[in-house]
Amino acid sequence: MTEHPLTLTFHGAAQTVTGSCMEFAHGGQSLLVDCGMFQGSRTLETLNNGAFAFDPSRIPAVVLTHAHIDHSGLLPKLVAQGFDGVIWCTGQTADLLEYMLADAGRIQEADTQRRNRRRDRAGEKAFAPAYTEADALAAWRLCRKVGLEEWFEPAGGIRARLWNAGHILGAASVELVAGGVKLMCSGDLGPENKAFLSDPEGPSGFDHLVCESTYGGREREDVTIEQRRKLLGTEVRAALARGGNLIIPVFALERTQELMLDLAFLLREGEVPDVPVFIDSPLASKVTGVFSRYSAELEDTGGWDIFAHSSFHFTGDVSESIRLNSVSGAIIMAASGMCEGGRIRHHLMHNLHRPDSTVLFVGFQARGSLGRVILEGAKTVRISGTDVRVRAQIRRIDHYSAHADQGGLVDWIGARMPVSGTVFLDHGEPEGTEALRRELQRKVPDAHVRIPAIGETYGLAAGAKAKRLATGRTDIQQAIGADWQNDYAAFATALKKRLTNIRSEEKRRDALRRMSEILDSYNEAVRPGSNGPKPG
Repeated sequence: MTEHPLTLTFHGAAQTVTGSCMEFAHGGQSLLVDCGMFQGSRTLETLNNGAFAFDPSRIPAVVLTHAHIDHSGLLPKLVAQGFDGVIWCTGQTADLLEYMLADAGRIQEADTQRRNRRRDRAGEKAFAPAYTEADALAAWRLCRKVGLEEWFEPAGGIRARLWNAGHILGAASVELVAGGVKLMCSGDLGPENKAFLSDPEGPSGFDHLVCESTYGGREREDVTIEQRRKLLGTEVRAALARGGNLIIPVFALERTQELMLDLAFLLREGEVPDVPVFIDSPLASKVTGVFSRYSAELEDTGGWDIFAHSSFHFTGDVSESIRLNSVSGAIIMAASGMCEGGRIRHHLMHNLHRPDSTVLFVGFQARGSLGRVILEGAKTVRISGTDVRVRAQIRRIDHYSAHADQGGLVDWIGARMPVSGTVFLDHGEPEGTEALRRELQRKVPDAHVRIPAIGETYGLAAGAKAKRLATGRTDIQQAIGADWQNDYAAFATALKKRLTNIRSEEKRRDALRRMSEILDSYNEAVRPGSNGPKPG
């Protein structure tokens, strides 16, 4: 046996919340746990088009924790570049992936076509999609369903089994055993009182542990589903009393169905006005069908088919969605949950400027996303090249998260103890991950905690601390968070007003001239033989 019979490389979701992908190598074979898409700023999303740090054709298997795109969204690209192994996952995850991946493929193709049609790109090299819908369906066909707590061998010499993670339908934590090393990857963990699902489960006693830290720096008030439902009822009544629409950015998977659960009960009990509730997402409609298929296994429905309530209206084609632009006094739920794409963007364009409308956020907003910009109080935002004033009421309910908070994460880690080696904290923004590390060290002072960076490789041995074998990728670290395009959008939306505030026409033109000179000086800085910007 070598000193490190098992190695672990983080290819994503380290010090950021998207792009989950871990590579475990043992005995000349490698397998991936997740292969997710990066989401957030445009710079971060460009990582989806870059080369993998490994050869996909040499990967025999992927063990997938769940169907969210930040964990599964690069599986089609993996297939397009030579992967023909097995994707192991729960049955519910496989059923969801049929729609989730196909939708992601269509979005890739449509976004690429739209960007290539932009007039300001005339003469530039055309973009290519990261993958196509055909690639997505090819990936889905490689799924192999496996039951919870059932041992299987995804790669030679590596055994695995899945445990309920309580996050979304079908979500699982992954237990791996290889070369005498026993470890657990949390995947995304759900909170207590999660609708539809039981609390996370799993064994104890590991050599190493990998735990997500999405809400590692936040403690949420403990609320029951009934208490959360009352909070929603208060927001709905207040929003509709203003006379405009209630716009709710949602994720098509799980968040939509949870809101439908609560709205159905509120409508049935007469706690909110009986107004139309539009689910403006073809993907959400299909995903809701999967939930209906597993309805007998879902908790909290009271045996009632909540998805068939008469107030719910699923919009289909684009023309139906556009007709909602003239609606007032309705509830409109549309994807994506971080407002980075999908139909929610045109609903924001038609409602953000209206003082009588309300935008209600019910999910995590990643740094650099449009949703985060709105939530942090922007007065104007740029959507599809158009400046939009923010006059609508901006509200937030923090109790629909599918992620455990700091206390829940610490409790989950504590239940897996003892861990004789290292506890890795991934899938979180730096502040949250560091806060979780401090709290964990306070409660479990003997724990050896590491916060890995993307690109780092660790040697894992039984009963010993992990040893870092390779450093992280600085190019990817620089892409994490808000980028220059976020700064540009904020600058561009305020530019005209700032110029208008200059009362002299001559001074306005002088300001534009000086800005042009500054930009030209930086262009000069990157030309061969230049020593940098000229002094001003």
